[in-house]
Amino acid sequence: MVQTQLRERDIDDERVLAAMERVPRQLFVPLDLRDRAYEDAALPIGAGQTISQPYMVARICEALSLTGRERVLDVGSGSGYQAAVLSELAAEVDTIERIPELADLARANLAAAGYERVRVHVGDGTRGLPERAPFGAIAVAAAAPGLPQTLYDQLEPRGRLVVPVGRGLQRLELIVRSPEGPAVVRSVPCRFVPLVGEEGFSG
Repeated sequence: MVQTQLRERDIDDERVLAAMERVPRQLFVPLDLRDRAYEDAALPIGAGQTISQPYMVARICEALSLTGRERVLDVGSGSGYQAAVLSELAAEVDTIERIPELADLARANLAAAGYERVRVHVGDGTRGLPERAPFGAIAVAAAAPGLPQTLYDQLEPRGRLVVPVGRGLQRLELIVRSPEGPAVVRSVPCRFVPLVGEEGFSG
């Protein structure tokens, strides 16, 4: 997976590649799909949600440019996979999931894979976690209609937010908090499930 899906497709951050190699993806997919755990595809995890394609997880993590000292917020826990990868790259990781049964699944999967220090919260991910802010980086694993302002406001100065934006045709945007306001550094086409919540799409 790391060699053919990531390294050969322009992921070149060695810390990200090493993190993707260390996290056992098969522990984050349903039992009946474990033989497909390392496919270059998003896979269903229940409740109408998916575990993201490995390439997109790597793209998000690479865009965040983590040094290992940051506090990171992961929005849309799903099965916990992206939070596990982020915990290999950052000092602290909080992850938030709106569907309680998926939050329970993420918590169990993270514990089984040895990532007990990741904090799993239940709530509206579009509102972030003000009690834990500010964050050095925020990763969003679902598509928002536009810039989630509340998440942006929970960034540290020069903090980085990576979020899929758009309806239908989506783009993965890297937004940096700057004194002049949100700076979109780059975007690439992508496809994610909708971000549901107060500042997202209606459920």
